[in-house]
Amino acid sequence: MIDEALGVFGQVHETCTRFDDASPLMMINAEPDRWHEVPRVLWVAVGAAYAAYLETEGRFDPRVIKDLHRLGYDRSLPFALGGVATAADLHPRRSPGRWRPHFRPGPVPTLHLDGSPIDLGGIGKGLAVRWATEVLDRQLADFVLDAGGDGACRGQGPDGRGWTIGIEHPLEVDRPLAVLELVDQAYATSSIRLRQWTSGNARLHHLIDPLHGLPGGAGMASVTVVADDPADAEVLAKALFLAGSATIADEAARRDVAALWVTDAGAVGTSAAMEQHLAWIGW
Repeated sequence: MIDEALGVFGQVHETCTRFDDASPLMMINAEPDRWHEVPRVLWVAVGAAYAAYLETEGRFDPRVIKDLHRLGYDRSLPFALGGVATAADLHPRRSPGRWRPHFRPGPVPTLHLDGSPIDLGGIGKGLAVRWATEVLDRQLADFVLDAGGDGACRGQGPDGRGWTIGIEHPLEVDRPLAVLELVDQAYATSSIRLRQWTSGNARLHHLIDPLHGLPGGAGMASVTVVADDPADAEVLAKALFLAGSATIADEAARRDVAALWVTDAGAVGTSAAMEQHLAWIGW
């Protein structure tokens, strides 16, 4: 069972990674203007990305893969270390317009990307946590599954009060930001602490605003969201980050999202819905 759950992460990565030209995702990205037969994992993942696109009114948009490449984030390992210098095109682009992918179910599902290649990195980890949790749910009533910033909890935890989850501060990494207590819930963090780099005097990061194709979330350093589903938590964390420090509080309240955030100046904010999950906050 545990091996099966862990295997979900390998399957999602092999199918949905943009860092391997031979992955099923990159195969269809090479010809996004025609129909493709695809693995069911990819078909469902793109469907989930489209649902997230609609739910967030376009703030979550996987059509940022070309932006990531032109800004220099075209490989994975160096940017996991942060601070890598690269040459980048820093000009904003036009809004890509509405996204309308098409789906045909069947024994071998088919998919049409509506002419634009996509990146599933903004939802893929959350989907892997969702599906791995479903595997563990078959036999376990009490567990926590953490995938490095994204995770899911089931049951009451070892002391019966819920699972305690530490949240890393994006600016003060030697001290935790907060501790959550969660029962049967998921969590995700969008942060620029690791995946950032420089081009000339510009500091760039991987959370791209789909409206103009440049790093978004003015004034933000990180957002953590608690939700019922890990993929939903991941999408909402990214969408709230892109709202920026000036409007994130209003956006979290409007959507009734349990959110905890840190600005690039170190200010910490929480939504009303997050208060019930906070066991401790140190800032």
